[in-house]
Amino acid sequence: MLLAGATATAMAKTGLALFGSQEIRSQSLRTFPKWTGMLARNTIKTGAKPAVCKQGIVKNCVPGRWLEIVEQLRNHDRSTQINMVNKFINGGDYALDSKNWGIDDYWATPSQFLARDGDCEDFAIAKYLTLKWLGMNAANMRIVVLQDRKRRTNHAVLAVYEENNIVILDNLINRPMPASAIHHYKPIFSINEEAWWLHMSKRSLDN
Repeated sequence: MLLAGATATAMAKTGLALFGSQEIRSQSLRTFPKWTGMLARNTIKTGAKPAVCKQGIVKNCVPGRWLEIVEQLRNHDRSTQINMVNKFINGGDYALDSKNWGIDDYWATPSQFLARDGDCEDFAIAKYLTLKWLGMNAANMRIVVLQDRKRRTNHAVLAVYEENNIVILDNLINRPMPASAIHHYKPIFSINEEAWWLHMSKRSLDN
């Protein structure tokens, strides 16, 4: 099934789907209340702007510093924005949802992440919404839930679709990496504000 707009263009030019998978696209987000609920909370509380971080929450963060960094990045090129956003958010500490929120799976807004740290999807969400606020088209980004076959656990990352590449922003990797350079991830589904994609291996579709 074809993707819309710039995302489809990026996929056509790379010749590859995410991590070599086949994708089935759906526009209905009703089955993802954690994602849609997080987006609603973020808009109500922050007006979709990144939160001002507090001292001691994210490493090297002082009051107002994150908002200052975002404003300074606004006039930089897209590559610099991606690298700096990834670096800063990765300075946060990993925290289990069960410890933070008392439930097994909670999708936090960026302001909640900056206040209390978070788990893998919270890192990815904070990057997604910050890059969106900097002007990146949300259609060119996806939160990706996947299997980490090396660590034998589920994981989440942010995928950014560039003109000739898919770049992965991962809290387990210090710098953004092309998806083609990562071989131990098997995507389950990916999602943005327009649609979601079920990912299947080519072998599964052939059988």
